[in-house]
Amino acid sequence: MRLVIIAITSLAALCACVPSSQTGRDYSRSEARKVQRVEIGTVLDIQLVNIEGTKTVAGTAAGGALGGVAGSAVGGGKGKDIATVVGAIVGAAAGAAAEEKLTQQQGSEYTIRLENGNVISVVQANSEEEAVIRIGDTVKLLSQGNTYRVNLLPDPSVINQAPAETQ
Repeated sequence: MRLVIIAITSLAALCACVPSSQTGRDYSRSEARKVQRVEIGTVLDIQLVNIEGTKTVAGTAAGGALGGVAGSAVGGGKGKDIATVVGAIVGAAAGAAAEEKLTQQQGSEYTIRLENGNVISVVQANSEEEAVIRIGDTVKLLSQGNTYRVNLLPDPSVINQAPAETQ
């Protein structure tokens, strides 16, 4: 029973390593309800990129715990002790690698010419739920501190519309 509890706890710790999404539509709690600066631009180039996965102690610890448990089931006496240590070391390495692989994301690097003529580049994770952005599209860039998001502006004519009159 103890082994099952350790295995479940280790697996939960490894799953907790998965980072929040880095798409243009996902926000952390601390970002909600805050003013963002909006800039408009035109996409000049798009390159597919890989966003590396996280590398935290949790993946290493979870793998080490599982490896140690597996190693402790081998042999007896000093052999069992050695197997436990080797299992923990191999498990830790495997847990770290698994965490990194599980948390990798496919992304796009957008090169954008802003309305003021400046050219910038923003990398963000791809999402099947977001509108596809193509070269030549008008986009809005939302910024909050050092965090930028690129979102398609489906109707660029809204930029030049006069504000509605209030009565």
